[in-house]
Amino acid sequence: MRDDLTVAVDRVLRSGRLLLGPETEAFEDEFATFCGVRHAVAVASGTDALHLALVATGVGPGDEVILPAFTAVPTAAAVCAAGAVPVPVDVHFETAGLDTDAAAAAVTERTRAVVPVHLYGRPQPVPDIGVPVVEDAAQAHGALEPGGPIGSAAAAYSFYPTKNLGGIGDGGAVVTDDATIADNVRRLRAHGLREDYEHVEVAANSRMSELEAAALRAGLHRLAEGNARRRMIAARYRDAAPDLGWQSDHPRHVYHLCVARPDDRDGVRAAVPFETAVHYPRALSGQPAYARFSRSATPCADAWAAQCVSLPCFPEMTDGEIEAVCRALR
Repeated sequence: MRDDLTVAVDRVLRSGRLLLGPETEAFEDEFATFCGVRHAVAVASGTDALHLALVATGVGPGDEVILPAFTAVPTAAAVCAAGAVPVPVDVHFETAGLDTDAAAAAVTERTRAVVPVHLYGRPQPVPDIGVPVVEDAAQAHGALEPGGPIGSAAAAYSFYPTKNLGGIGDGGAVVTDDATIADNVRRLRAHGLREDYEHVEVAANSRMSELEAAALRAGLHRLAEGNARRRMIAARYRDAAPDLGWQSDHPRHVYHLCVARPDDRDGVRAAVPFETAVHYPRALSGQPAYARFSRSATPCADAWAAQCVSLPCFPEMTDGEIEAVCRALR
């Protein structure tokens, strides 16, 4: 993408506009169209996107937010940034998605929201437990149905450089059909500013740069093709090693990460002639900073943390590299 990115960066530098300008506005319009929603609001990171989406829906200090116990730490960090209390519950054994029954059982009089996580790019069910739903779609660009499910207030995306739609820095976005939520996030990303230096609420700075927005515009038109190649790669791996304990498939899975659960993770990692990774080696109950929020046992989340292994899966892989992985897995 070097040529496209060079053009995009040069366009921004020539404009002299570096924050909240035409590139950000254009990206917001284009990403909203891609997601099939009315509004997209660009912010500084995926964590900020989830944090501000929660605050924009009314979550505040002392409230409780239900989330899966097996997720990247930023999911819980965003809840804490809103002043709320994360309540981790177990996940489904096959999908690693939020166990909707466990979520319903965790509801209290203080519950104000639930955050399903579309982990690894696999769409997960959205629970109906009587509180607003804010989806963590940080790894799920292109995975969700256009317009989103009924009952979802907003979804939060990350544009960290390794994401399916990644930028040249950090970045995130809140997408929603709710104009009030979108307006709230726009204020919250800029010190609560409304107009004419009138600050109507206490908030910090979460602006996306024009450089980042221009880079994301350059990558957005490649996203669908890249997602299709990721699906092809994952299908090849599954065919080569059907008994490796794969995450349950889904027609819209975009395979930000291609994850299996072998019985002997360390043995598999030591045997293959390419690099692997673990996303993630600890459930929230095993994270020193977040263990205190655990209220119930999460055996499926713990099992995912103990077994999961991520295999190479990105659109730039050559056919020869894909076959080399398949040979090692057979």
